[in-house]
Amino acid sequence: MYYFLSMLAVPDLGLSLSSLPTMLRIFSFNATGISPDVSFAQEFFIYGFTNMESSVLLIMSFDCFLVIWNPLRCSSILTGARVSKMGLALVIKSMLLVLPFPFTLKRLTYCKKSLLSHFYCLHQDVMKLACSDNTVNFFYGFFVALCMMSDSIFIAISYVLILKTVMGIASHRELLKALNTCAPHICAGLIFYVPIVTLASTHALARSHHWH
Repeated sequence: MYYFLSMLAVPDLGLSLSSLPTMLRIFSFNATGISPDVSFAQEFFIYGFTNMESSVLLIMSFDCFLVIWNPLRCSSILTGARVSKMGLALVIKSMLLVLPFPFTLKRLTYCKKSLLSHFYCLHQDVMKLACSDNTVNFFYGFFVALCMMSDSIFIAISYVLILKTVMGIASHRELLKALNTCAPHICAGLIFYVPIVTLASTHALARSHHWH
């Protein structure tokens, strides 16, 4: 659990550092303008670290299920060496997944001024500024979103199985111990996904209101 919580701190720190410069500019000077290159770089790191955190949460939910289902088997499967290799694989996979973003966005022609609608650069905002055909960016952005959505679906399934297993524990003491083990995982997942869902909903409502 502590290994995975430590791994979770890396994308959290990366997300904070990636969004901090534009956040300070907006709140300190009300400067919502951003250059294209800075926008592309920020989008790469924001979505890369977001995807990394989503993947870590997925593995954490699997780890929590193993701990409750069979603690002895869990310790033999998730050794320190394997956790380290999984962490490295997550970093490589997350960065490779979003690597095409800066290159595909840079080849577009932009005819509108770059203004931030939020405190960091959203992929949807960048695509709306393009005058040239952005079909490739649209479908690839949709693919990345599906990858993250699949993580959240598998996490939800894992926690349903976890709760089902926990409810089958007869001993009150063992039940509390199992819930205590998974509490950090559940809290970490809520802290991560609730803001993302809120931001996506706010963006969708604002766009709908603009159309009306």
